[in-house]
Amino acid sequence: MQIIPEWRRVVSRSLSFWMPIVGLIVMVAPELRFALTGIDSDPLLVWWLGFFLIVAGLAGRLVRQDLSGWWEWLRLAAVVIVVSLAAFLLAASGPVAPLVEPEPAPVKEQSRVLPPEIKVPETKTAEASTLELAVPLIAKWEGKRNHAYQDIVGVWTICYGHTRTAKKGMFKTDEECTELLREEVAEYRHGLHGYFNAATKSARLTPERDTAYTSLAFNVGIRGAGRSTATRRLNAGNIVGGCEALAWWNKAGGRVVRGLVNRRADEQAFCMVGL
Repeated sequence: MQIIPEWRRVVSRSLSFWMPIVGLIVMVAPELRFALTGIDSDPLLVWWLGFFLIVAGLAGRLVRQDLSGWWEWLRLAAVVIVVSLAAFLLAASGPVAPLVEPEPAPVKEQSRVLPPEIKVPETKTAEASTLELAVPLIAKWEGKRNHAYQDIVGVWTICYGHTRTAKKGMFKTDEECTELLREEVAEYRHGLHGYFNAATKSARLTPERDTAYTSLAFNVGIRGAGRSTATRRLNAGNIVGGCEALAWWNKAGGRVVRGLVNRRADEQAFCMVGL
């Protein structure tokens, strides 16, 4: 095998050489980004963009490539722009749906009911024990920005996704962000507890399990978590089945998202402590 004599010209000008390389970079870059930062990318956009770039490279084998260097690169830029627009339109052809619980597939139920215990009124210590675990868990997955910013729909946001009092130019220290998150987590926990029956609150909610359900509520909303199969199973005494149902909330826009899969795995691990 020998390198072609005009390899320098191919490397500097050839569409058929660069398009597949760019396509591979487009497909590999999100994997590296996820491995380094934990931030996921839209798989549909990435796949279509990489696919079209590779196809464009193959098509370039049939196109004469004896133009001047400038014209060759202008043509390359035009193709990239057209392909990018096509991939974007395909990926954005429908609105992204909020997180919703999928219809459960028929599964063999695992029932593990804890023995009844004397009902004890909740104390401040119970809440504090949960928040001690829940706040760092939720902080890990929400991400923090100390300076206020506008989210994708233009809402001012700060710290761990806080919007209620955020405004332009606001800045909060790490300590202030943590305290703000703690207050919001406590609100979500309190709201979710309205969906738990007396037996669940008195006998089934260890701080770890309370943390798992509170984290789910913070991510999908109090109503979503409260009316979920995970909560219904827990209220029925099927603790293991409830923990398993937490993992169902792993899709956004109808697609499984790796970040959600990993977050649900963390919550499930907390939920299963002691079982």
